Amino acid sequence: MKLAVFDFDSTLMQGETLEFIAKDFGIEALMKQITSEAMEGKIDFFESLIKRVSLLKGASQTKIEKICSELPYTKGAKETVSELKKMGYKVVCFSGGYETATIPAQKILGYDAQFSNIFHFKNGMLTGMLGGEMMFSDSKGKMLKRLQTILNINENDTITVGDGANDLSMFYYADKKVAFCAKPVLKRQANIIIKNRDLTELLNFV
Repeated sequence: MKLAVFDFDSTLMQGETLEFIAKDFGIEALMKQITSEAMEGKIDFFESLIKRVSLLKGASQTKIEKICSELPYTKGAKETVSELKKMGYKVVCFSGGYETATIPAQKILGYDAQFSNIFHFKNGMLTGMLGGEMMFSDSKGKMLKRLQTILNINENDTITVGDGANDLSMFYYADKKVAFCAKPVLKRQANIIIKNRDLTELLNFV
């Protein structure tokens, strides 16, 4: 058995979930700025996460779920997941984003499991708070190590794919470290760099 772990926002999905939601609120530019700083490693990921979600306080749960069910997926994402599974890989999504997006995507893209964060809704409205498994800059690395232990998979049989600073921690536990249309902070630590926004190019390195 082998393991392939993908980031969600701007990797499996074309864009950032919070920016799609923020567009409906008219604060897309502000959200984009904070997200960019976090992905470049200029500000702490946890702090950026709290700040970004708080900006959306009062958003309708129904509207958020609708937006998250209609996100555009990256070219080749479904095909790549399918091919990796045929090769014996367990394919997993680690997202600093939200299960409101990653669970619907799992049904469409076909990955085996997802680990992400959770919006806190109350009375059908977003409270501006959240919880979850991927809230810190080192969360993905820690979760990857746990999965490798549980599944008895070593670093030589692990591929990690991401685009931003919060993907760095999982690079430490993988033989193949893939920077996909990534920020410079991640490219510097990668041993595979994909510049075209087509995930099927990953299959050339498997």
